[in-house]
Amino acid sequence: MIPIVEFAGRDVAVFGLARSGLSAAKALSAGGANVFAWDDSEPARARAESEGVAVQDINARDWRSFAALVLSPGVPLTHPQPHRVVELARAVGVPIISDVELFARAVNARPAHARPKIIGVTGTNGKSTTAALIAHILEVCGKDARLGGNIGRGVLDLAPLHAGAIYVLELSSYQLDLVESLRCDVAVFLNLAPDHLDRHGTMENYLAAKKRVLRNQGAGDWAIIGVDSPETARLLTQITAAGVPQAAPISNRQALGRGVCALGGRLYDGLTGRAEPVLELAHAPALPGAHNGQNAAAAYAVARAVGLESRRIAAAIETFPGLPHRLERAGEIDGVRFINDSKATNPDAASQALSAFPAVRWIAGGRAKEGGIEALSPLFARVTKAYLIGEAGPSFARTLGGQRPVQVCGDLAQAVQQAFTDARAEGDRNSVVLLSPACASFDQFKDFEHRGECFKAEVRTLEAAFGESTRAGLAALSSVTTPPVLRFGGAA
Repeated sequence: MIPIVEFAGRDVAVFGLARSGLSAAKALSAGGANVFAWDDSEPARARAESEGVAVQDINARDWRSFAALVLSPGVPLTHPQPHRVVELARAVGVPIISDVELFARAVNARPAHARPKIIGVTGTNGKSTTAALIAHILEVCGKDARLGGNIGRGVLDLAPLHAGAIYVLELSSYQLDLVESLRCDVAVFLNLAPDHLDRHGTMENYLAAKKRVLRNQGAGDWAIIGVDSPETARLLTQITAAGVPQAAPISNRQALGRGVCALGGRLYDGLTGRAEPVLELAHAPALPGAHNGQNAAAAYAVARAVGLESRRIAAAIETFPGLPHRLERAGEIDGVRFINDSKATNPDAASQALSAFPAVRWIAGGRAKEGGIEALSPLFARVTKAYLIGEAGPSFARTLGGQRPVQVCGDLAQAVQQAFTDARAEGDRNSVVLLSPACASFDQFKDFEHRGECFKAEVRTLEAAFGESTRAGLAALSSVTTPPVLRFGGAA
């Protein structure tokens, strides 16, 4: 835990008691603040109390006594409309901050020589894999790396600050919305595609939130920018024109005169001179698909920016184990592979998964993003059959209708069972059953992790049932009396 002493002796409201809210409440209490924690959800309040966080209804208090409101990232700040606690805080001039902002202030309060390094990773897609890969490379190369933020642990739940540490933070647009003081030694902006518009209202607002990862960078800091989406390519041009000396492009679609790119299954390093191949991506089995080339390029560029040697970085990438719910292999039954890509909560992420396989039985659906799956139509030819779940099932069926075979299954259990049954009935023993929903999960699940775990549980149930039926079949065969073989003449 990182104790927050800034508000020692003062009253602080914390609203939203999921991962980041709980860690913020504990860190503030450890630093001497008087914490008033609340959540509209009774189960969330019960969980907080079970973890030692005192819960008090902040709706009934005089808000003028609060020195700050620490707002969890999932709570609406501006769109579709501000949450009532946001309006209460604004009405009386209470500053609204986040756990990441508390972390940034704690870092900045230390003498310059005692501050850890901070690597911030954002983008619409790939940020979790990239952040985890960066942390893996650093750890393999002997660095004290701490991974958190929007992945794994809340940032304030990480080990205490010290000068030798490197904090690798996955930063969502929700988290960046409330960041003012964060300075990243290395900032990574991977890509941008339409997403979370219900939260930000417009693409301009969404981009503005993401760009805050670059806020406060100085002359010695690095900006690693993906140039395969138009908005981020323009951003790199703007940064370069502004005279930022250490802005490096990355790509998985184009050769670069400078930067790091992934082309033809190879990673090329052109950061300090002529681009040279440094890694065969086939040697990194946990990073399948062209989109993971961009993730590898970004992680490689970051590792070079912090001074690591090329060969050590490449060797570390090869040993990366991958992440749950990101093209995760969930099992194989009778030649049918099951791939868990529950993290694909928008069409752009699903396009990367569909592109990774020549043919799939595609499980998709949930709470649809704006525009549905129309943008995926160039990839529909890869879909052997679609099995649709959740709120988006009927609308996705209309989009796919007439192009590919479709079955509206409703729930995940039926979709998994039907996809496997179809694969076996059609003799497709090299089939891939891909959960890549292109949707948010909140219509049927707590979050994408819950959806992915349910998928893996359904695969385990199928494995058990298939194994039992196989054993029963073998037992039946062994009970049949085989007639003796009659041999005539010499040896057969």
